[in-house]
Amino acid sequence: MDIRLLGLESPFLSTIQRLMDTTDEAEKSINAPTRTYVREAKAMASTPADVKEYTNSLVFIIDMPGLKSGDIKVQVEDDKVLLISGERKREEEKEGAKYVRMERRVGKFMRKFVLPENANADAISAVCQDGVLTVTVEKLPPPEPKKPKTIEVKIA
Repeated sequence: MDIRLLGLESPFLSTIQRLMDTTDEAEKSINAPTRTYVREAKAMASTPADVKEYTNSLVFIIDMPGLKSGDIKVQVEDDKVLLISGERKREEEKEGAKYVRMERRVGKFMRKFVLPENANADAISAVCQDGVLTVTVEKLPPPEPKKPKTIEVKIA
């Protein structure tokens, strides 16, 4: 509430009102998403992916038409997050030609996938063929069930 609307004008009350206004603005800027977060959220939202699970692997499939292998990055963060990112750049305009319409997406793209506990972060392969990136993450074999340990009983 603005104290000035109540007709209470004094230097002290005006100072308090300015402090309250400043606090509200600071709080809004603290809670606002950062530019990096907004950019990453847009990149993730505009990068659709298919995920298939097989008995021995997980396969991630993402369309990447027109990209070269140098434009695509596949990384594993903390042994549990698969990060697929890259950038599609706008073609350089040739002299005498101008765009009439620009609908193809350009810019950064990114997807993050949390890998399951049984994913083998050391056995990941990525192949880009005909504009489709296929990332295969091998699964670790299930642990063998522990056999009961038999302890010999000695007679004393």
